[in-house]
Amino acid sequence: MANHRIFEDAISRLDSAANIAKIDPEALVKLKCPKSVLEVNIPVRMDDGALKIFTGYRIRHDDTRGPTKGGIRYHPHLSVDEVKALAFWMTFKSAVVGIPFGGSKGGIIVEPKSLSHLELERLSRGYITQIADFIGPNTDISAPDINTNEMIMGWMMTEYSKIVRQYTPGVITGKPIPLGGSEGRKDATGRGVYYCIKEYQKISKLKNKDPKEISVVIQGFGNVGESVAKSLFNDGFKIVAISDAQGGIYNKNGLNIEAMIKKKNRSLDSKSVYASTCIKEMVSGDDVTNEELLALDADILIPAAKENQITENNANKIKASLIVEAANGPITCAGDVILNQAGKIIMPDILVNAGGVIVSYLEWVQNRTGFYWSPKEVDEKLKYMMLLAFDKVINTMNVNNTDMRTAAYTCALFKFSEAVVANGTQQYFHE
Repeated sequence: MANHRIFEDAISRLDSAANIAKIDPEALVKLKCPKSVLEVNIPVRMDDGALKIFTGYRIRHDDTRGPTKGGIRYHPHLSVDEVKALAFWMTFKSAVVGIPFGGSKGGIIVEPKSLSHLELERLSRGYITQIADFIGPNTDISAPDINTNEMIMGWMMTEYSKIVRQYTPGVITGKPIPLGGSEGRKDATGRGVYYCIKEYQKISKLKNKDPKEISVVIQGFGNVGESVAKSLFNDGFKIVAISDAQGGIYNKNGLNIEAMIKKKNRSLDSKSVYASTCIKEMVSGDDVTNEELLALDADILIPAAKENQITENNANKIKASLIVEAANGPITCAGDVILNQAGKIIMPDILVNAGGVIVSYLEWVQNRTGFYWSPKEVDEKLKYMMLLAFDKVINTMNVNNTDMRTAAYTCALFKFSEAVVANGTQQYFHE
């Protein structure tokens, strides 16, 4: 699917959930339009002395339930429609897990791996300079996303603090711990995915299976893919295939994820931002493309890369019975229909990958209070909030005899509608 249709595809999922939730019509009207869209041009002095202009975006989808929250991604094919969709999903993630944030997203059109470390820092700080009036700890809070990390978030937070003339750690989450970051933030999204898989296992046909008999395929070995792979591997699950942007490796007997992570980390020296080693150089096995990986025979498929990976063109090739959306929007609406008709279970992104925004919220709270929790305390809070939301979604799914995605959107719509109605709607003002 072309990027210019991704936002349209995202909001089309509201209709089936709205029929169940029976929310106030004004809530739907608000959700279908982002609150504000900012496009900026960022001048960067390159190492050779040349001046180059990069285009960036920051989109705030809705702040009815609190300040907007969403990551920043660097990607050469980023589009404004993609950022709109990502901001939309963030609104729903926050609502479905019950944290007081709205949704936003941002990014820069750039191939970051082509930049030197100094060029990357200038670009990151320049982006914050351009959007500084648009963000703030009470307005819009950022975090890492694709091709951004703790170090980049640290640059951005310190740049914002210089602009406003005061140390302001709450404007950015996912920072290095010495700069006000939270314990457990880096692997929070993957841990949340893991907790949902374990909880689903208790109520599914996987219930009586030993983890080593459960085969898992993971598309993506970035922050989220690595984290969920590590948690599942340590729990005994058999990870038979994993990939990155260059392709993947398949081994029916299972991959040694711990060894792969060590090799990946060795390719990151103290100054590196991006790993220089690809999956195929980390472990032996059969080479597979990302497209082939999705169609491998396994119990669980975890798309943990980018959106629009499973569409009407390849959904009928998916063999896994459980698909867990660790990425944002990896399945299109048309792909959803085909998978549901085939009896596949889809654990939706707005629920299962919300661990990142949960711990971002916990980091924001710690920044605001100046009181910081231990790794154990953060993980306990993450697990509690994830499983509470998971149980509500499963209950809504069973009561309304619907799929898990529709149930998750229904739960989020209830939360959102309550906030809209509390401000007064047409019914109130015409009584």
